Amino acid sequence: MSYKRMVAACLAGALVSSLATSSHTLAQGTAKAEVEEAVALSVSLVQPQMRNWPETVPVSGWLEPWHEAIIASEIGGLRIDELLVDVGSEVKKGDPLAYLAKETALANLKKQQAEVQSAEADLAKAKANADRARKVEGSGALSDEKVTEYLIAEQTAEASLLSAKADLESQRIELEQTTIRAVDDGQITSRSAKLGQVVSSGTELFRLLRQNKVEWQAEVTATHLPRLKAGLEAILEGPDGKEIRGKVRLVGPTIDTDTGRAILYVSLPQGSRPRVGLYATGVILLGSKDALTVPESALVFRDGINYVFAVGADKRAERLLVKIGRRFDNEVEILSGIEEASNIVQSGGAFLSDGALVKIVGEAQ
Repeated sequence: MSYKRMVAACLAGALVSSLATSSHTLAQGTAKAEVEEAVALSVSLVQPQMRNWPETVPVSGWLEPWHEAIIASEIGGLRIDELLVDVGSEVKKGDPLAYLAKETALANLKKQQAEVQSAEADLAKAKANADRARKVEGSGALSDEKVTEYLIAEQTAEASLLSAKADLESQRIELEQTTIRAVDDGQITSRSAKLGQVVSSGTELFRLLRQNKVEWQAEVTATHLPRLKAGLEAILEGPDGKEIRGKVRLVGPTIDTDTGRAILYVSLPQGSRPRVGLYATGVILLGSKDALTVPESALVFRDGINYVFAVGADKRAERLLVKIGRRFDNEVEILSGIEEASNIVQSGGAFLSDGALVKIVGEAQ
């Protein structure tokens, strides 16, 4: 063999050996990459569960008095002599709240009592004359005209006495009205009365939260109205974070043309006593309905869209767009996008990409 042939053979052998080594190295690298991909992400799987959940309608609105009573003066021209209550005072029906000056009313009452006594005396005199006239009527001792005069005088005196007694009763009522009283049980929520103020008839002095009852005037969109009715249970979140349960007492008969919303009037338990004027959110319970649910941790929220990742037999993650509904006890209702038999990544979906190879930890739930 010539020198050139020997060199060529050596070069060919070296090339074959180099190619074989490269091929072996490439195969090892590919296998290693596949192993590294397989162990890069470990996930736990769950299957969607069918739950029987309460169906609710979200609402929000203001806490308002059930009924608010305006307490005003029924007589005018008198000054306020004494104030007995302030804002926040608890009162019972008939309790005195303020006193007006009584001097004028007492003087008028005494004057009218004298008028009644005078009318009684006039009646006694007229009655005596009428009785004598009736005894001698027809005897000729008195003319018919005189007899008639005495009888009419008696009737006039009786009418005058009745009128005087009516005026006396009116004066007694006026004297009673100098005491401003609570019109119902409840709490004083406003006081505009001031000591020494001369009031006019109809002047507002106090406002009263009747029966200490507060109601929730919750707004609801018109689309939900066909399913709402009086008697449904309502749940709102109180100012301290605790739930307050009430009952819908009335569904508003009109819809606001600007907002497209109606008002639900929700009666609250008397013991709850949330403060009037607070804004609260909550729900109306319509009943119960089956829901296909997954843990909230399975949701991935990207670009305003909700996704979950499902894992198939090839152990690769598939991103699925889902529509969600109700939430309850750390679970969320899936309205569409997955099947009940799907294997869903329980948590950590935010670190996955579509088609990623995963390692499954444990059994699918």
